[in-house]
Amino acid sequence: MEAFNIPATPSLMKEFLRQTGGVAVIDGGLATELERHGADLNDPLWSAKCLLTSPHLIRYVHLDYLEAGADIIITASYQATIQGFEAKGFSGEQSESLLKKSVETALEARQMYYERCSKSSSDGKILKKRPILVAASVGSYGAYLADGSEYSDGESFERISSQKGSGPGRSRS
Repeated sequence: MEAFNIPATPSLMKEFLRQTGGVAVIDGGLATELERHGADLNDPLWSAKCLLTSPHLIRYVHLDYLEAGADIIITASYQATIQGFEAKGFSGEQSESLLKKSVETALEARQMYYERCSKSSSDGKILKKRPILVAASVGSYGAYLADGSEYSDGESFERISSQKGSGPGRSRS
């Protein structure tokens, strides 16, 4: 955000909102748009599956939202967890890389948007260079179970906590 002189301090959001006129638009349903573009999200990783199969679609959807006026884009990481990726056969290191990829993909979309702002558009779009934030989408602790239990009365916490080496504040072995 250096290009807009936004400090990396606790006042980041306050300064961001000042620069956006007091209002910021957050992108919409990532999974819905990914499916609209042909992604099959029938997977425990949900939209994070596209980090593996089609990151270009994630980038495309982020860019669509930016061109539609979103000031904040949210990463494709709600369902992405180390445990979820490991269940798919990825190592811990590979899993961490995939989480980082969700942020990198959003940052790439933001950069592509900025590049488009500096070029004249032949499709009639008027793009305005403005501050854009990337926010991490962080699912609840039980989201990686992919069974909807993160919305229930705590069963997922009890189930996860009882697993060896897991639970809030516990290190994995």
